[in-house]
Amino acid sequence: MKGRDLCDILESNDPLIGLQAVGALHRLAERVEWISVDLARRQGFTWEQIGDALGMSRQAARVKHGK
Repeated sequence: MKGRDLCDILESNDPLIGLQAVGALHRLAERVEWISVDLARRQGFTWEQIGDALGMSRQAARVKHGK
């Protein structure tokens, strides 16, 4: 995936390239989520605020990201 232009990936007829791109996007989204939740908690956000922002319940957010 590294070094490939996004337009090349989107225009590819190779489903493996598309699936690899999806996997990379999932990993990136997970990383951004964890970093953002950690920052929000350090700044005093509640689990309810975090859950609302993520589109999940406060319980689900706490279970996923709580220590």
